[in-house]
Formats: sequence, structure tokens, C-alpha cells
Amino acid sequence: MKKITFLIINLLLFFNAGFSQQNMEIPVGKSAWYVGISVHGPRMPISNGYSADFDSNYGNQAQPLLISNNGQTVWSEQSYKMSVKNDTIFISSRGDLIYYKSGNTLKEAFKYASKNYFPPEGILPDELLFSEPQYNTWIELMYNQNQKDIMQYAKSIKGNGYPAGVLMIDDNWQEDYGKWDFHPGRFYAPKQMIDSLHDMGFKVMVWICPFVSPDCDVYRMLDAKNMLLKDASGQSAIVRWWNGASGLLDLSNPETMAWFKKELDYLQHEYGVDGFKFDAGDFNHYKNLVPKNTLTSIENISQDQCEYYARLGLDYPLNEYRAMWKMAGQPIVNRLRDKAHNWADLQTLIPGILLQGIVGYNFTCPDLIGGGEFTSFLGDAKIDQVLIVRSAQVHALMPMMQFSVAPWRVLDHEHLEAVNKAVEIRQKYTDRILRLARESAITGEPIVRSLEYVFPHKGYADINDQFLLGDDILVAPVVRKGVSEKNIILPSGKWKSWQGKTYKGNKTITVNVELQDIPIFELVK
Repeated sequence: MKKITFLIINLLLFFNAGFSQQNMEIPVGKSAWYVGISVHGPRMPISNGYSADFDSNYGNQAQPLLISNNGQTVWSEQSYKMSVKNDTIFISSRGDLIYYKSGNTLKEAFKYASKNYFPPEGILPDELLFSEPQYNTWIELMYNQNQKDIMQYAKSIKGNGYPAGVLMIDDNWQEDYGKWDFHPGRFYAPKQMIDSLHDMGFKVMVWICPFVSPDCDVYRMLDAKNMLLKDASGQSAIVRWWNGASGLLDLSNPETMAWFKKELDYLQHEYGVDGFKFDAGDFNHYKNLVPKNTLTSIENISQDQCEYYARLGLDYPLNEYRAMWKMAGQPIVNRLRDKAHNWADLQTLIPGILLQGIVGYNFTCPDLIGGGEFTSFLGDAKIDQVLIVRSAQVHALMPMMQFSVAPWRVLDHEHLEAVNKAVEIRQKYTDRILRLARESAITGEPIVRSLEYVFPHKGYADINDQFLLGDDILVAPVVRKGVSEKNIILPSGKWKSWQGKTYKGNKTITVNVELQDIPIFELVK
């Protein structure tokens, strides 16, 4: 029976047919397949031994999509498990898996998936997120977010010649988790602070999460109104997470969602806060919890709650998320999960962004320059100055560029000048990035694209250390330690380098790369 089923699927594949069922076996064949789990970017395309479970916690964006460079897509509205053995993809879902072959390229597969499963809304997040660097207070202040040091950070940004952009005030500005007001001991005049930041040219976002500290009055109020998720005993659950143990909002309950939105709107109206960094929402926090609202099934609670949390951000053009379920095509900013201050993590940025793009997450930020994992900067941790330079260069032509550790504090003059140069290079391409972002809001196409997406079936399916900005700007940043020259693949056409030299494409070239260099090649029309 199994052989007959496999034969039928092969016949359907041969005739380019579409079909749906809860279990599938798909031969890999000559296709390169990509899976909608952004942290798995470095593992794409998949091969024998790969496995994934969309119920697992990946701490980043997930999209229930498989997509191939031969025009194939597999989609499910529910989570599923998959593995690759003997050159065959095995998939099992709680809902229907929908297979369709729409063409013969990665671009054709993406366009079909985008149109049918996550059509673009035609709306862009706030353009300042793209047009200027972003700044996050996390690495400099960590849990000591306070008015005095935030103002000093902002003044240092301007004083060192960096343009004002979005300034994100991170975790612990608030009174408590769930008590969304500025802590009076650390912020003596929060409205005055935000007014001053506005006068300096910044827009201000603050960190938010769906947790509520269990020993505060807000928790007791929410508990009494059944607005928190329950455990198996029917009591409001206490969930362990990276900041302790807290209650968790039941966002499938419209009353809870209305309360949360009212809290955020208060911050905007009372203090002038411009937007929010929506942290948490990770699948693992919702395991074995029970929602009150029947719109959420117990089987899918993790994904449903994550999606409800994401929908909250649609009311705020200045938003940022790390955990995400579906919601591609929406005006939501998705950041790659926290990276450590090391070269291995730096090498994950390009493949992560490339994968985000072909599963529909286009308004993206590659974590923080130099790394956002704060333990990398504690105590006597050693700062790798070249790593920070190369990280800034990776960010420079990405959709967004976000600083946290202050380059002027940790770098000597030579390395600081190299980071400053990366910012200058981004400003040269800002108009192009904005144009591509606006187009992406309408077409759904990625801003940053893989070589395989633009130049199909040329052997580029697994290239993950260079990318295209649009179709005609090739970027190949250095992402490995000690590299002073780099092999770069140039697709067909004539390419003009950042040094002014023109190369005929369809070959690999080797170029010398100095500390301040970002290898950029523009297609000569």
C-alpha cells in the first residue's frame, strides 16, 4: 500500500497536479527544498537527516511552508512534523497538507505561495525603520534602563555623528511585568525624556511582553476576570521564562486583548511613545496551558497565542517581533533571534535573512550589530573589534540596521572608522532599500534575495554568504575571521565592483577585502 501511495504522488508530481492530505512522502529528486523555520537558514536546502517539528520552540519566526527551487510548495494551516530520509521528505500534519507545483523556479513557487497563503497587505511598517539605523539600549544598559543613561546614549549617538533613527528602550523600563508604566525610581520625568528624544530626531519604542508578575495588583485583577491562561487544574498558570515566573495573558480572550491594547495606547497618549518591541510569544511558554476562549484549540494553543500576539502589532507601525507564527505579508518587523558575539553566529545572519524572505517575512532585521546575546558582553568578556566591523557591514545593505553596543565605547579609532564607513555606505543605498521595501509591501517579494531566486538553476541553491539587494546589487560581506580576500560568485552579466572595476559574470572571482570594504557589485544594464 505504501509503494502504491508513493507511486501515486510521483505521478501527481509528474503531471504538476495539486493535492492535499495529512501525510505526505515527496521525493527530493533534483529539487532544493527550504523550510519555513528562520533559525534553520544555515541548514538550507534540506538534506538527508534533516528533521523539524513546528510544535518545537525555535525562538524565532516559523511559517508552515516548504518551498522548492523547482516551483513546488507544501502548505498547512496547522503545525506539522517532517524529516528527510533516503532522499524522501516525510511530512505529517494535524491538518491538511496542500501540495502544488506552480512552475519550475524558486521565484514561481514563492509567488504562488504568497498569493494564495499570505498575500501582502500593501502596507509598510514605519519607514524610519528602513531609512536610518536603529538603536537599542539593551547591551549598554541591560536591566538598568533609566532616564539619565538613556539620554546619554542618545546624545552619544548624535555626538559621534550617527543619524537619529528609532531608539528602542529595552526590558526593565517598566514598573513590573504587566504594569506598563515607567518605573518612578528610574524615570523621574518620562514625558520630558521622550519629548527631548523627539526633539533630537528620534522615534521611541519601548519593550513589551505578554507576561504578568504574579505578586502585583494587575495580576490579581486579570486573574479575577479570567484573562490569564490556565493550567490543567483550572488555576491561572505560573510560567517559568528567562526573567522568572509569571502569569501569561490569554490573548484569545477579546477582553484581554482590549486591556493590553489600552495599556499600550496609554503609553502613546500619556508619554508620546511611538511604538513597541514585542518580545516573547515563544511556543514553549504556552505548552500544556488552557485558554478560556473557544477560538483557540488546546492542540494549537502555542501557535494561536503567538499569532494573536502578532496581530496586536498591526495597530502600531513601529513594531518589532522575534517569535512569529504565519503572519507573512503583514506590516510586521521580524528580527532574527539573539546572536552571540562570535563568528559562528555572524555566519548565520545572511542565510537567516534569505530564508525569511522566501517564506514571506520581508521586513526584517538581522539582530543587533556585534550580537544581541547580552551574556557575551558581561564582565571581562573580550570584544572582537573586527567582528563588530564585519557585523555592521552585513547589516549595512540589509532591510534594517540595528546598533546596541556603542561602537564609540568599545572600538579604537581604526575600527570605529570602519563602522562609520558602513553607515555611510548604507546611506548611499537608502533610497534603493526604501523603494524595494515599498514594492515588497505590494508584491510580497523579498527585499534581500538569494542568487537562486534571481538566477535560477545555475548551481546557486546553497550559496549563503552573499545576497542580492533586489535583482541587481550583489553584496558579499566578510563573515569569517581572519579573511582578507574572498571568493565571490558573479552571475551572468557585467558587474561593476565597489572599487570601480567591471567584471564579466558567470564565474567566481577572488578579491582583496580591506577592513573598511564591503564587496558590492552592481549589474551594468
